[in-house]
Amino acid sequence: MTEPNTHTLIEDLRAVVAEAEAVLGAEGNGHGAEFRTRAGEAITRARARLEELEADVVARAKRAGEEATKLVKDNPWSAVGVAAVAGLVLGVLLARR
Repeated sequence: MTEPNTHTLIEDLRAVVAEAEAVLGAEGNGHGAEFRTRAGEAITRARARLEELEADVVARAKRAGEEATKLVKDNPWSAVGVAAVAGLVLGVLLARR
C-alpha cells in the first residue's frame, strides 16, 4: 500500500470511529445496552488496530528513509545519476502536456 493511500485509509478509519462514538454517545437513540456494549467493544478494537496500523506505517517509512539515506551516502554518484534521469523523464513528460 502506498503512503498516500495508507494515510487516507487511516484518516477515513478515524472518521468512522469518531462518528460511531458520536452515535453511541447520543442521548435517546433507542438502542439497547447490549448494542452499546458490543459497539463500544468493537470501536475499542478498531481504535487499537488503527493505532497498530499507524505505528507500522510510521516505522516502515522511517526504515525506508534510513535505507535511502544509507544508499545515497554509499553511492553518491549513482544517486545523482538516478536523480538526473528521473528529472529528465519528468521534464519530457511535462513538456508533452
